[in-house]
Amino acid sequence: MTVITGDADLFQVDEVAKMWRVSRMTIYRLVRSGELNALRVERGIRIPRDELERYVRDHMNVVAA
Repeated sequence: MTVITGDADLFQVDEVAKMWRVSRMTIYRLVRSGELNALRVERGIRIPRDELERYVRDHMNVVAA
């Protein structure tokens, strides 16, 4: 079981979109498709920090300079 230790461990869709510099719709699509796991909290969607880190790690492409 994952223990969530505060609000800093959960991000709203708007916060993730701003951090990643993409639209809110992009984040909603990732959640809807199952590529990005999220939690429904009342009427909102929250994305755990470890899920964001997993997604970025799994989708990183290293570009040689």
